[in-house]
Amino acid sequence: MPISAPTFPANWSTLPQHMAEKTTPTPNSNSNSNSNSNPNDRRSSQRVPVAVPVKVRGESGEHAGLTRDLSSSGIFLYSESQMKAGSKLELVIMLPPGMGMGPGGWTLCEASVVRVEESAGKGLGIAATLDRMEFVPEIS
Repeated sequence: MPISAPTFPANWSTLPQHMAEKTTPTPNSNSNSNSNSNPNDRRSSQRVPVAVPVKVRGESGEHAGLTRDLSSSGIFLYSESQMKAGSKLELVIMLPPGMGMGPGGWTLCEASVVRVEESAGKGLGIAATLDRMEFVPEIS
């Protein structure tokens, strides 16, 4: 059964100013790293730094967010959403084309939170695995 496109208010991608500011990767979040360069890194795919709006739907409701980086198997984002490791999320992301993750466009993802960390002035930092991705067809 196909998943229907979620309905969000017209301003859903408006982020709080403190989250919209340019993010600075931490020393441990080097996007050029892979599982071979850091024995503690459990990522199965290389992350690409990209800042795009994301809608986060979880147990605490719906919140706007901003990605820091993503890959075909995981994502790191900032959000005001309160959650803990192990939480299940539904994410709506506008993927840019040319990332090696399909043609780009609206994407609905099911994700599992791996880690939540405090982030100075950017909301909570949320690392999650992407359990399922489905491109949402555009309605014209």
